[in-house]
Amino acid sequence: MRLMSSDVPADGRLEQADGQWQVRFTRAFAHPRDRVWRAVTEARHLDAWFPQRITGGWAPGAALVFADRQGRGPEFTGEVLRCEPPALLEFRWGTDVLRFELAETGDGCTLTLLDILTERGTAARTAAGWHECLDRLGCELDGQPAPFAAGERWAEVHPGYVEAFGPEGSAIGPPPGYEPAGRRKHG
Repeated sequence: MRLMSSDVPADGRLEQADGQWQVRFTRAFAHPRDRVWRAVTEARHLDAWFPQRITGGWAPGAALVFADRQGRGPEFTGEVLRCEPPALLEFRWGTDVLRFELAETGDGCTLTLLDILTERGTAARTAAGWHECLDRLGCELDGQPAPFAAGERWAEVHPGYVEAFGPEGSAIGPPPGYEPAGRRKHG
């Protein structure tokens, strides 16, 4: 098993709350909360880090459509559950619920991402995916390109999440077509 490099810690946590499994990330950014809010809600920023293109508006009850930019899977839908700028955004992402909480800090903003899972077995793949996405968000906020190719960070951190979450949290791998570069079957 390939270990994660020491400079890429597995900072996602698997927890159970109210009988549901969720993956939690907390990331500090040296940027004002308003700027991080725009990066979480505006299409031009979302394209740099969110896994799908989002169509729809950020108002409670609004329908959302998610489409993969590479066409690896069908579109799916969601719905805005809560939107309280610039502090809270919560929406249904297919069958999962995503919650973004932004808190001001003395020197920037802390973002907490919760992904309330439909299936515990997807936790390791989900955490590795959000780990890469949040790294990309940090690059976007800093005005820098990501120093890794799509799927590369996922492949680097996924083994650590499998180890941390155990067999129950890693029983379900990536959907067809989403295998990261270097791990695809050839033949």
